[in-house]
Amino acid sequence: MPVYVDNLRDYGWHRGPSCHLIADSVDELMEFAESIGLRREWFQSKSSPHFDLTAEGRKVAVENGAIEINQRDLVKKLREIREKDLQSRIEIRI
Repeated sequence: MPVYVDNLRDYGWHRGPSCHLIADSVDELMEFAESIGLRREWFQSKSSPHFDLTAEGRKVAVENGAIEINQRDLVKKLREIREKDLQSRIEIRI
């Protein structure tokens, strides 16, 4: 179950720098998130399925097996996930 975290960045969030936690599927993401103590209501589904993490949350995620990726790789991975999701939706309709 690969999950990924990108680099911390300052988005002007009141809790300081943050990053994104993503996975190849929503099920994998939710399972991992719950295993490290994240609440379901923190899930961000509007654009790309992810959780926002503080520096401490990122540290916990990495300690529990999240793969560190840079911003460029994050964008690439999100494109792959969207393409996979689109293919799944097409196959369901056929």
